[in-house]
Amino acid sequence: MSITKADITTKYIIEKAAPIFNKKGYAATSMADITKATGLTKGAIYGNFENKDAIAIAAFNKSVNDLLKQIAQHQEQSNSPLQKLYLITDFYRNYYDYSKNLGGCPILNVGVNAHQQHTPLLNKVQEVIARTQRNVAKLVTWGQEVGEIKPEVDANKFARQLYTKIQGAVFMCHTMDDHQYLVDATQEIDSLITQELKSQ
Repeated sequence: MSITKADITTKYIIEKAAPIFNKKGYAATSMADITKATGLTKGAIYGNFENKDAIAIAAFNKSVNDLLKQIAQHQEQSNSPLQKLYLITDFYRNYYDYSKNLGGCPILNVGVNAHQQHTPLLNKVQEVIARTQRNVAKLVTWGQEVGEIKPEVDANKFARQLYTKIQGAVFMCHTMDDHQYLVDATQEIDSLITQELKSQ
């Protein structure tokens, strides 16, 4: 399947728009911001997207997919489900610097912003959080199946705990401009994995 000029333009618009939406939020991002960043006219942009909503959703999808790919690649360092849990926290230990380059965490930024203003975007954020938590729960279940994780552990509860602690720490990092919040949170999660999940 060949890539068309329209495909290239669409990808270019998304790449330029994603950090703007992430930094400024949906409501504060104007079409003028997007035309300035892309160097394209409104007509050219609307030739590729129906409206600002469509650009915002595509931009969010790009930011999140890039993030999820980074996490997945980091987890490839081990075939052990237990070690993969440790690799999630290992990735997030340095997430502050990664997310600063994006203008903040796209899930946190868009989630807070969209909760008040934009239901389709909020739905996208909720889908990503639910999918991420399902993936963590699957690792726990897999670990139980191979005997690395205690059978009595509630996989879904742990997935919620992990994600809540990490996103809370991400919020504090960006609010206080201090990456130590993520360092502390990931160490706490590692201790929880070792003491509460790991089979002796």
